[in-house]
Amino acid sequence: MELTFLPREIYSAVRNLNFNNLTELRLREGQPVSVEYAGAYSYLGPGGVCRLKSGAIICRGVPEILSNAMGGCVYSYAEQLKEGFITAEGGIRIGVAGEYITENGRIKTIARPTSLNIRIPHCVTGCSQKIFRLLSDGLKSTLIFSRPGCGKTTILRDLARTISKSMKLNVLVMDVRSEISGAGTYDLGESTDVVRCGDKLAALESALRAMKPEVIITDELYGDGDFAAVKFARDCGMCVIASSHLCDRDALVRLPFDYFVELGAIAAEPEIYDKNFNLVCDNRAYDVCGSAGFGG
Repeated sequence: MELTFLPREIYSAVRNLNFNNLTELRLREGQPVSVEYAGAYSYLGPGGVCRLKSGAIICRGVPEILSNAMGGCVYSYAEQLKEGFITAEGGIRIGVAGEYITENGRIKTIARPTSLNIRIPHCVTGCSQKIFRLLSDGLKSTLIFSRPGCGKTTILRDLARTISKSMKLNVLVMDVRSEISGAGTYDLGESTDVVRCGDKLAALESALRAMKPEVIITDELYGDGDFAAVKFARDCGMCVIASSHLCDRDALVRLPFDYFVELGAIAAEPEIYDKNFNLVCDNRAYDVCGSAGFGG
């Protein structure tokens, strides 16, 4: 995992951790560095995780850290910063807090950054097995939803790879934040094509004609434009598998999906519903309501 943009003291401390258990790294100017590690927040000390604030590394130089993560080229990340984040090498998503400069009701850029939330992506082979087994006898459009940080992107990544390798279908990944593919870091299967874009609808209209996909996988849906893109794809007969932070079931049920998958905590069992939000619990879902493990 490329975290070499971090200051030497923080980078050295992070290298003492097991990356499989590291989910988030939070840097706040003048405050102790904290990590989400093995499902819990702790401080980061020179030797790794520490429980006491007094032993934690104090973060200094947030603007410089962000500049290093962008390779010193703010212009290349200007559009991403308008959304409050950047995606660094390896698909590492960095949320940015500071002074949000707005223009015409939208964020123009972020000045004087003061906090960074560095989310560490993971590739967990097989974590989508229950969802895949549900869909393998006939792919249906599916929306995976949860609050942030529950493993939606990890599952989409595994679904793309599994559908490509097991079903030999042409998969089109709409990777707005370069998180699913990790900017080319992750193996998504030999029949997967990746489109990186800012406008899902415009990109999808072109990609459907150019790439002739059989399955479309896309990350976080939000806003009318993204849902219009899903409707367009469905109207064209495409199977769409997507994720969203939207958790209002009254709103979800109006969306053009056949299945809804709700994630709780990482590694917890997913709950799978049909389009009317009736719980799906049968052999196709590989004992969804049983006790078999699930990793996200």
